[in-house]
Amino acid sequence: MKKVKVHLRPIVRKINLPTVLKTTILPGDSMERLFIATQVGEIFYLGNESVKTFLDIRPQILKLGVSGGGNDERGLLGLAFHPEFHNNGLFYLHYSVAGTQGPGAQPDSEGLLKLFKPDPCDPGTLRLKWRDREIHYDHIDTVEEWVYQSNGQPQKRRTLLNLRRPFYNHNGVNSLNFSPETGKLVLTTGDGGSGYDPFNLSQDDMEIAGKIIEIDVARNTFIQNPPAVTRFNELPVSIQETLSIMAKGVRNISGVSFQRFSNQYVKYAGNVGQNLEESIYSFVQYKPLPVTQLIQASLMNSEPVERRMINFGWRGWEGAFPTSIIRDCTENPDLDEKTIAYYNEAITLSGSRLQPLTSYYHQDPRPGKFGGTALTGVQAYMGNSIPDLTGSVVFTDFARKGTPGKGALAYTRVRTDFIPNDFSVIETDYPFGSSSAYYVSLGTNLGQSKLFLGVYGSRNVTDYNQGTVFEIVP
Repeated sequence: MKKVKVHLRPIVRKINLPTVLKTTILPGDSMERLFIATQVGEIFYLGNESVKTFLDIRPQILKLGVSGGGNDERGLLGLAFHPEFHNNGLFYLHYSVAGTQGPGAQPDSEGLLKLFKPDPCDPGTLRLKWRDREIHYDHIDTVEEWVYQSNGQPQKRRTLLNLRRPFYNHNGVNSLNFSPETGKLVLTTGDGGSGYDPFNLSQDDMEIAGKIIEIDVARNTFIQNPPAVTRFNELPVSIQETLSIMAKGVRNISGVSFQRFSNQYVKYAGNVGQNLEESIYSFVQYKPLPVTQLIQASLMNSEPVERRMINFGWRGWEGAFPTSIIRDCTENPDLDEKTIAYYNEAITLSGSRLQPLTSYYHQDPRPGKFGGTALTGVQAYMGNSIPDLTGSVVFTDFARKGTPGKGALAYTRVRTDFIPNDFSVIETDYPFGSSSAYYVSLGTNLGQSKLFLGVYGSRNVTDYNQGTVFEIVP
């Protein structure tokens, strides 16, 4: 594929870590404006060449960076505007709630955290269970509906979901998007965190973690404050009736992007890898499974209709490869020894999982490629200003290997035969110099004719005001 060169034009500087970049038209306005949500809980928009505050919920966000040296994957994670936002003012938030910090999920009464790394030689580390969930959890995430009022002040209307999360990481980012096909809100949840999905939540149909979920926001559940849950069957029936499962086998995803070709939409989702690779998936046809059907099948002990769901294959598969444990090779210290961690799961899922559209690796010596660390954004591009990218899907990586503190930008395309494709690097010429430039988010406008890149100068959310938002231009 052709190597593309672009420029980065700074739009906003010195903001907190930008997790979501989207455009919309405010009620009573006629101009499409860029909105920026930060991980700490601010939402800004660009108006008349100035940055204005749309909403500030920092007091409602769980205190970030307390552990882990400032690194955190909680906070304000999702922002989506209703397709009729210009008329009804409805928008949706996904964030980690202040005051909900728990002790974390423990593998046993002694809290032996070493068990969370699977050891193929010790079966006990491969079949851990999440027990005492009402006590042993990390925090609660919430999904809320808000309305932009006629006086210009946003106000919360209702809570759609409250989700207990076992660990601080893998909560998704840019986790809320509306489907132009169904008009429903799409939520991506992540597998719950730690590493290697220790409780195998992503493959358990009844678990909310590790799924892509459609929410019918047009239906009123008449429940203002739903209980905090981890499984679909713990939800009140009126909430169950609003939910369908689009896909499972998710590790951690930066939202779902939709690209229209002729009379159909291609869906893209990027799954963050464990040790080997980062993967971008694409699919067109899918049959969402209503949660009520799933629960009914479970109650009747009948074979569930789970095969209707798209399955990304995690935790048995990490993209195109069986999930592996990497360790030093005993025979040759210059090599890595790879052991399949979940051999039986990999075999079971080999025929039903979705193959990635493209993958890039954590170690890749090939010319014109790069070693990645974590995929942070996937967006379709249908504009004409960068002709070499028209009709492609663009993706970002947090920091490329061998280039400390510098992110990576690349693209690929869906083939007409829908078999996996290669990717190519997108080169930029912005003079970051010795400053760190982690690529933390990727966004687009309503018509997918513009691309926006969020960059941060630190790995830590507690290092404030080090963010810059760029427009990607020819």
